[in-house]
Amino acid sequence: MSKSNKKYIIANWKMYLSPDESVKAALAVQKKLRVARGVEVVIAPSALVLRELAAKLGKKNVKLAAQNIYWRDFGAFTGEISASEVHGLAEFTLVGHSERRYVFGEQNRDIKKKVAAALRSHLTPVLCIGETRDEKDFGETSEVLYDQILGGLSELAAEDIHKVVIAYEPVWAISGNGNARPCSVEDLTESVRLIRSHLNHLYGKKISENVSVLYGGSVKAENAGEFLAVDGVDGLLVGSASTKADEFLKIIEQA
Repeated sequence: MSKSNKKYIIANWKMYLSPDESVKAALAVQKKLRVARGVEVVIAPSALVLRELAAKLGKKNVKLAAQNIYWRDFGAFTGEISASEVHGLAEFTLVGHSERRYVFGEQNRDIKKKVAAALRSHLTPVLCIGETRDEKDFGETSEVLYDQILGGLSELAAEDIHKVVIAYEPVWAISGNGNARPCSVEDLTESVRLIRSHLNHLYGKKISENVSVLYGGSVKAENAGEFLAVDGVDGLLVGSASTKADEFLKIIEQA
């Protein structure tokens, strides 16, 4: 069960759009967007266009997120982007996305430091968690989610946990994976129940009810509504479907 009064619809553009395409798509979304109170629309574009989009979009009905940050605030870390650099351009950052975990090898020890760095720089971290297909098939979903929740939040004080958004994105359901398969309402219902149960065990009932939990994994306009209707789901993290402005707007309408 969730007591959140806000729905988040977050677009993760990954490495799909060029800078020019990103600006065009973001402006198209903003121009046509009609958002009801309590719906937060966020776009996570390439870091190359964060500054330009921040200037063009302002802080109206579309907010921005970084796709990734490094946990140090400054220093000799070639190619990395710190949360302090993102601050002022974006209000959110993804942390621990499955592609960061399973393609680039990020571990919980990295992810917990990134979550803490985001909060230090007044960014809302969107902590991504989720099991692989093998872990699901071997009945390890609960253990994996527990480890990733604890691993991602372990550097935070209890009073800061509610500032984190959690995105459940089962790796086996993400489009782009060769063996992706759809997440059923039953699967999602059980996984969200587990997430809130783990939060309750670790931090208490009040926090478990007030942390926003999103779903991500092959979200499209035709299935967004059924995912949003699942008890305890407070929004969606949308991948490739969000790169098409009209499709993304249809998803937003479901919220």
